[in-house]
Amino acid sequence: MLKRFVLFQAVCILGLTYVSAQRKHSTNTIFPSYKGLVMAGYQGWFRAEGDSAHQGFSHYFANEKKVGIDMWPDVSEYPKTYETPFLMPDGKKARLFSSYDRSTVDLHFSWMKSYGVDGVFMQRFIDYARTPASREATAPVLRNALAAASENRRAIAVMYDLSGLKASGEDCSMIIEDWKFLVDQLKVTNQKGVNTYLNENGKPVVAIWGVGFPDRPYNIRDIGLKRLIDFLKNDPVYGGCAVMLGVPAYWRTLEGDAISDPYLHEIIRSADIILPWTVQRFTPLLHNDMDRYRDLLIADMKWSRDNGVKYVPCITPGFSWHNLSTYEFPDDVKPTGSIPRQGGRFYWQQISTAIRSGAEMLYVAMFDEVNEATAIFKGTDVPPVQKGDVKFIDMDGVPSDHYLWLTGEASMMLKGIKPLQVKMPKRENNIH
Repeated sequence: MLKRFVLFQAVCILGLTYVSAQRKHSTNTIFPSYKGLVMAGYQGWFRAEGDSAHQGFSHYFANEKKVGIDMWPDVSEYPKTYETPFLMPDGKKARLFSSYDRSTVDLHFSWMKSYGVDGVFMQRFIDYARTPASREATAPVLRNALAAASENRRAIAVMYDLSGLKASGEDCSMIIEDWKFLVDQLKVTNQKGVNTYLNENGKPVVAIWGVGFPDRPYNIRDIGLKRLIDFLKNDPVYGGCAVMLGVPAYWRTLEGDAISDPYLHEIIRSADIILPWTVQRFTPLLHNDMDRYRDLLIADMKWSRDNGVKYVPCITPGFSWHNLSTYEFPDDVKPTGSIPRQGGRFYWQQISTAIRSGAEMLYVAMFDEVNEATAIFKGTDVPPVQKGDVKFIDMDGVPSDHYLWLTGEASMMLKGIKPLQVKMPKRENNIH
């Protein structure tokens, strides 16, 4: 009997070793865990007239009256920028960067290194994954990011965004094919140079965002989510991954911004990490709203611990969606700076509240999202001349790198390198 047991153990070990050996992911990463890291979302979707993407000013604006951004980036350090129809206060043409340029991505990752931002989740939308042509067409930014992450020793991971998934006729199977493409062709989990792909418990992290929101056309029971998660976790070649799910803020109670279907909890329990989306759910304009944020985090973390899922709070500098709303929601135009940044105070309130509530990892929304003015990268206090209904937020007089610096401070406090400060820290020198 003992011999049979020993033989059984040996077969199991050999089987696990064989499966591990067949997988294409490197286990030799300098980021073996999300714990202690402050990661940001990275859109990387901005194009400019004259760049090699040939898509005009995609995700910036269609014309001077149809503008899709509420925050103007500080482009003074970009090696390559592009002239726009907008005018600066001095009469010169305003300029913008293109995410498609390698120099742009290199600059962004060098900022991450310089300020201590630990890394980013690269957003990958359903539209990117639909066909072999769309996969390859959207690959350059990710290729450049992988190289820049390695060079600057910043963590990097892929986040699939289900936005755009139709109500019928398609499902998550296209993500399975896209993940195979990223692993085989882009070597995302086995990049050249220093491997910096984010792992959790020795497994590459793959995020799926958009699970459980009631305003989406798809039903989470009908889009093959379980099959996708099973593939990412257990496929003998492309699996062995840790799955992170982006869900609504009120996922636990199945109310508010979440669907009421308890199937959402079943899906969450099959994941490794949960990321509740709290952008636009809290504001500094309400008295003691951080108490509500704290109570939500504490209850969420308890549920997560009880159900064996790790929890990452979402933090954001503020929110503004005025310009896009003028043509997307003409009957419900949003005010500029509807959730004000307050010079970083709102951002820091979320950071300190999350850490005091027991957070071991943080997700920042976002690194470069100027559409909703949630970006932490360098923005300008002097945007182009504003005409008609087009308006841009300013930086409240703080330096353009203020939010990068605050994020670096948050990372050090999360790691215990510096003691946590409840109030927003002050810089000794405003020039980095």
